[in-house]
Amino acid sequence: MKKFFVKSMLVKSLLALLLLANTAFAIVDPLPSWNDTAPKNAIISFVQKVAQPDSQGFVPVEKRVATFDNDGTLWSEQPVYFQYYFAVDRIKALAPQHPEWRSKEPFASVLKGDLNAAFSGGDSALIEMFTVAQAGMTTDEFEKVVTEWLATARHPTTNKPYTDMVYQPMLELLAYLRANGFKTYIVSGGDIEFMRPWTEGAYGIPPEQVIGSSLNKKFEIINDRPVIVSQPEWDFINDNVGKPVGIQSHIGRRPIFSCGNSDGDLQMMQWTAAGSDPSLCLYIHHTDAAREWAYDRKSAVGRLDKGLDQALAKGWTVADMKNDWKIIYPTK
Repeated sequence: MKKFFVKSMLVKSLLALLLLANTAFAIVDPLPSWNDTAPKNAIISFVQKVAQPDSQGFVPVEKRVATFDNDGTLWSEQPVYFQYYFAVDRIKALAPQHPEWRSKEPFASVLKGDLNAAFSGGDSALIEMFTVAQAGMTTDEFEKVVTEWLATARHPTTNKPYTDMVYQPMLELLAYLRANGFKTYIVSGGDIEFMRPWTEGAYGIPPEQVIGSSLNKKFEIINDRPVIVSQPEWDFINDNVGKPVGIQSHIGRRPIFSCGNSDGDLQMMQWTAAGSDPSLCLYIHHTDAAREWAYDRKSAVGRLDKGLDQALAKGWTVADMKNDWKIIYPTK
């Protein structure tokens, strides 16, 4: 009888410990930097629906594809996209080899320090800056240049390293999705070779899961060594209508989760929402002028106008940074 009593007590103790452990597990917040508002609830509800085998909305692991824009979605993008600052520094470094730039725009304005004038040339001027920053280099050489730049460069407004300006709530979201069987991809209008050297360290997204705009490439043998050299023309612009094309070309599966912050992400959202599986489209709305920047319909960078209208009309999820995020950047 005594042995039975001891055994019974042990069983009860183990059951109590298991119950306590399960309760503790249940109350762990997967998105602690998100306020308990509608967007957070929508995300958690969606993930539970598609990841639980007994759910009517269950989606097999191989179909759990999540795509994220980068600029303005995973890290900041104001007052201009961070790659522009990289291009400016590259132009200054390369200027001694190009005396003609002193009288040729947008390079002349860059060298004079007048970035507003340089950027006034619009997308064509910016594309030209991106092109000269990389063309003629091997992919290995360019990776080294990008890595070294990120190690020392600072944002002109915050004085933070650029990779410190990633969004903590988005890091949690990426981790939460991956913990529930999602494969996370970056689908950005930014240059693919600019992003690939650092996205795994910053977001946990490896280079093969990065989709971006790209220059033409050429295989060459230089000094008996095979290399890939970037050419001075663009092969693909991964923005707007290009994003669904890039997704299909690189992934071959339609996402069931997509996240962006601008009109450039609208077609990616539309492509995601048109699938037969349950889906969630999430827009990040920049509303916090105190902790980051507030901008949307009239911004020259990251304009959110048609996309916001579509989100409201179709019932997509919109995360208001001021109201829905407890913090913006990771704290050290």
